[in-house]
Amino acid sequence: MRTATLGPAERAAALTAMAERELDVLVVGGGVVGAGTALDAVTRGLSTGIVEARDWASGTSSRSSKLIHGGLRYLEMLDFALVREALKERGLLLERLAPHLVKPVPFLYPLQHKGWERLYAGSGVALYDAMSVSSGHGRGLPVHRHLSRKGALRVAPCLRKDALTGALQYYDAQMDDARFVLTLVRTAASYGALAAARARVTGFLREGERVVGARVQDVETGGEYVVRAKQIVNATGVWTDDTQALIGERGQFHVRASKGIHLVVPKDRIHSTTGLILRTEKSVLFVIPWGRHWIVGTTDTDWDLDKAHPAASSADIDYLLEHVNMVLATPLSRDDVQGVYAGLRPLLAGESDATSKLSREHTVAHPVPGLVVVAGGKYTTYRVMAKDAVDEAVHGLGLGASPARGAWGGVAPCVTEDTPLAGAEGYRALWNARARIAARTGLHVVRVEHLLNRYGSLTEELLALVAEDPSLGRPLAAADDYLRAEVVYAASHEGARHLDDVLTRRTRVSIETFDRGTRSAREAAELMAPVLGWDASRIDKEVEHYEKRVEAERESQRQPDDLTADAARLGAPDIVPI
Repeated sequence: MRTATLGPAERAAALTAMAERELDVLVVGGGVVGAGTALDAVTRGLSTGIVEARDWASGTSSRSSKLIHGGLRYLEMLDFALVREALKERGLLLERLAPHLVKPVPFLYPLQHKGWERLYAGSGVALYDAMSVSSGHGRGLPVHRHLSRKGALRVAPCLRKDALTGALQYYDAQMDDARFVLTLVRTAASYGALAAARARVTGFLREGERVVGARVQDVETGGEYVVRAKQIVNATGVWTDDTQALIGERGQFHVRASKGIHLVVPKDRIHSTTGLILRTEKSVLFVIPWGRHWIVGTTDTDWDLDKAHPAASSADIDYLLEHVNMVLATPLSRDDVQGVYAGLRPLLAGESDATSKLSREHTVAHPVPGLVVVAGGKYTTYRVMAKDAVDEAVHGLGLGASPARGAWGGVAPCVTEDTPLAGAEGYRALWNARARIAARTGLHVVRVEHLLNRYGSLTEELLALVAEDPSLGRPLAAADDYLRAEVVYAASHEGARHLDDVLTRRTRVSIETFDRGTRSAREAAELMAPVLGWDASRIDKEVEHYEKRVEAERESQRQPDDLTADAARLGAPDIVPI
């Protein structure tokens, strides 16, 4: 199977094709759940389209803790079903579906009390490991181990000696969340799904009570399309209530936004060979290895301001620094922070006022004929959410049951448990041959490893670009981790339409450099220009827009609270005027 390209021509063709015939399923929302739903639907043989109002994963799905995990703390809440389900999904992703994108990561849990805490926490971690293995997909990760204080300080010398009496070490997994979503979309497109980002649903079509389609505006050109579909899936996360309002009906449930912020600091600021998980008075705090950096997070606070650009305030940053510094021998300061990002979790509204106690489980509903809503859940369990949403949509198609085929409504059952994502097939063989690839291409083996762990077997497409133009094999001048070829590839193959898409989501330059990507902006824009047909004036606009966005974020992070931070962040325009 040839992997689909999400270039400018393919996007235009997808919008045209969506308007030319009635689809079986139209997915609204290009985060992890929407992308997973599109893949699930198209691999069942359903004609499928997916539209996203901004860039792929531009909301919650690019601003997470970047973890694929069972949720160790949910065991303490006795939510065994959620943990078991998530651990199975973690194993599937590591072993079968996306081994190029999802990687094991160790965590150290410092113990602060002797005796009872080791027994209590150790029993929980042992159960976590046992549930992982019993899922049938957890044998690839090392089991937990108990460490003395001396043993813990050996693997994490950064810790204060008086901050622990011993520790437990266990494993979970991590990924680049935005890249994972993009890979889902490309995989769905490879199987025939029509995909278009920066295509906003402005209203739904109704025939009597039934929803029969959507009006879609091309945000880039202003064009409008009427897309008819037998079933529409609303997978818009924290925007669920807003999308539901377009049909003029009250939803069967409400989604509440919880803000979580993260700090990115250089690797040398925290001397450790393992990640950390720390308890706070409200939740837990992670210190997560991230290439040549650490991610420190997260907070968990209610948010009812701008959903598109949640802002991190000075108080948020101080909260994380204060709590992580409680255990660090050498405290972190504001000067150590390279990047800051804030995201919103879509939580199903419940009786509790504390967002940390709202449900992380998901719900699927069919509020009116023709419209399915899926909301809540965790990043790790996106595939289960997608399956449930498509099951509900197929039920609404009313094609008649087919028990002999083991199918819903005469449509084939879900096959995504056995459908590797783009770049997965052949990844391990290429990884084993990475030294030969380096010798053949002239790239350092570390560069080849970097590409393989971001693109898998699609790395060959980037290497082809370098073969045609050797200058693309050089790194960005002010962001050494990324090759120039990756910027070109983002625009030509991965649907990047703006400079912000590349520096914020296709790469992570915006949070991995102290300048937040401003020194790389012009070089990246000039690399994108030939692919997207930009002239010198458009390059200047893209760079200016990016610089204004960074300054607005910096200003918001100097503000004392959510209200003033939100106002400062909204000082930058959302998209580049054309």
